[in-house]
Amino acid sequence: MTDSQIDPQSEHSAGAPSAVRRQGLAIAALIILADQATKWWVLLDVMNPPRVIEVLPFANLVLVWNRGVSFGLFNTASEHGPWILSALAVAVSVVLLIWLLKGPNRWVGWGLGAILGGALGNVIDRMVHGAVVDFVDLHVAGAHWPAFNVADSAITVGAALLILDSLFQRDKSS
Repeated sequence: MTDSQIDPQSEHSAGAPSAVRRQGLAIAALIILADQATKWWVLLDVMNPPRVIEVLPFANLVLVWNRGVSFGLFNTASEHGPWILSALAVAVSVVLLIWLLKGPNRWVGWGLGAILGGALGNVIDRMVHGAVVDFVDLHVAGAHWPAFNVADSAITVGAALLILDSLFQRDKSS
């Protein structure tokens, strides 16, 4: 098959790139909605008053105000931090959106949508609260993973999809 022929079964056939774009954007929107809904639920109901709630022997619900990036990285008390991190996240989101609009394959489109939704969900928090609401606390034998939220989970899953796609992508030139 030459490059000029279209394989109707291919993910890159006539309608597939627009379907992947729609799916990626829908995933981003669903993640933003789920992220914001869970954060407001935690703030207004679950953590009112703030406390530690044991859900499983290895998982708690807590209230953590994260002034850094995903999983508490670069957490500082700087008054400019939320604005700098939000500007960076918006810039990265624009790049991801452009990539998504170019019509990647399904796994890449889904991964980009997940990362985009997670990044924008955390930007909303920074703009509204000056910090990101984290509430899931996983731990084993007294060692705690940094608290996280739906947006952080989506970013992680999206990055994993991109990595898996790059590892298992078949050579398209043959």
